[in-house]
Amino acid sequence: MITFNIVAKSTGWLMWLVGARTKYYFENRKLQGRIIRKKAIVVSNHNTVWDFGAMLFAFPTRCLRCVVAELMYEKNFVMTALLKWAGTFRVDRNANDFEFMNKCERVLKRGGVVEIYPEARIPLENEPTPLPFKPSAVYLALSTDTPIIPVYTEGNYFTKKRNRLVIGAPINTLALYDESLSEKENVEKINDYVRSKIIELREIAKKG
Repeated sequence: MITFNIVAKSTGWLMWLVGARTKYYFENRKLQGRIIRKKAIVVSNHNTVWDFGAMLFAFPTRCLRCVVAELMYEKNFVMTALLKWAGTFRVDRNANDFEFMNKCERVLKRGGVVEIYPEARIPLENEPTPLPFKPSAVYLALSTDTPIIPVYTEGNYFTKKRNRLVIGAPINTLALYDESLSEKENVEKINDYVRSKIIELREIAKKG
């Protein structure tokens, strides 16, 4: 996975620079810029498969371990091999299998960075976005005391329009935890907060 990141970033940066033409914005650059110094969970909205590249180049100094749906693993053997080389974690959305959560926890406990798209799929045309968030990122953040870095990307890759990407300030989920509520209620509340934060970042992108 480290080799993949080195190869991808060293050979693909020019193509991405020209093709995606990403302009970066920040909710608060003093709190979070493009350098991630400690463990983190990067949470973003989901537009296309190119979002993976957007995060790869948005945070150039870190290796992001991305959670990827089973659909991508089942495309062909070349894609499967590439995803494994990239160090992604497969999640089967139709099975009651949470092994990917254990793998993510191990990465975070070692100080790594995990990347999650909580919408769990690419929205259909004309669907209101972002879609409702799955709670896995929040559960991980709470169980490992890891900040969530919210990101919004417009998804304008390899088009005439320039892509805008907004990096939000880290979210401390434990600070949002309310002891008067049940764990499920807390997770739902914090999950809604993370989604609302990404909607706020979308507004920053629009103004930019």
